[in-house]
Amino acid sequence: MILDKIITLALEEDLSLGDITSDTIFTPDQRAQAVIRAKEDLVLCGQEVAAQVFHAVDAGLIVNLLKKDGDEVKKGENVLEITGRTLSILKAERTALNFMQRLSGIATVSRQFAKIGQKYGVMIVDTRKTQPGLRRLDKYSVRVGGCRNHRISLADSVMIKDNHIAAAGSIAAAVSKIKNAIGHTPKIEVETTNIDEVRQALAAGADIIMLDNMTPEQIVACKAEIKGRAIIEVSGGVNAQNLESYCAAKPDVISMGALTHSIIAKDLSLKIVKYIS
Repeated sequence: MILDKIITLALEEDLSLGDITSDTIFTPDQRAQAVIRAKEDLVLCGQEVAAQVFHAVDAGLIVNLLKKDGDEVKKGENVLEITGRTLSILKAERTALNFMQRLSGIATVSRQFAKIGQKYGVMIVDTRKTQPGLRRLDKYSVRVGGCRNHRISLADSVMIKDNHIAAAGSIAAAVSKIKNAIGHTPKIEVETTNIDEVRQALAAGADIIMLDNMTPEQIVACKAEIKGRAIIEVSGGVNAQNLESYCAAKPDVISMGALTHSIIAKDLSLKIVKYIS
């Protein structure tokens, strides 16, 4: 249902006023065959979304998936084949490619980061820094690449961040209000920025302690203070260049906005390879 809404909105951007070029050149009965081809090495993601885009434009299009999401694809390989009305293929082209390029970009980076995390036994997860309206697709791509999801929405888990603490008055006050309201079952995560706040979070009974914008050296010191009494999550300032040094500090989890917030789309293109009529 959510994907239907996303695709409908995306197609409306391109097609709400028609396609002056294709509608002028081609008649509805002209047919062709096209392929979507990788123009660089990538981890493929978004084929099913692209297929749904083509079918939303024209249910009569025949779409063959030549690869599957998660496959490592080489430059020049065909990943999807479409046969049917030329007009329909061209009208769906850009929207289908936009989804596949973004999702493959996320999956490719996620695969790279997951391999580094696995080397050190550290779980790499995403954040809510996703493209507005595309969160479920972005997070699906993260999983395809091999990383894990953090919260999908604010309702998923308790995370007490700096502004909650500032407004509540203290870490202890914020944690106490949560425990009194929701009981003992949900885990409580608290964001901290220094070792004193880590001690406060431990005293308040936090289950997960986020070490925010700390250096690897500070993480090691905080880990010695925590001594296994809470799950340690590291976040803030972690990127492709320094991920390995943060993993070497051996937290339990590293959450990275870089998985989704500034991703570079991978290059795929659609090519008409055969005119049927």
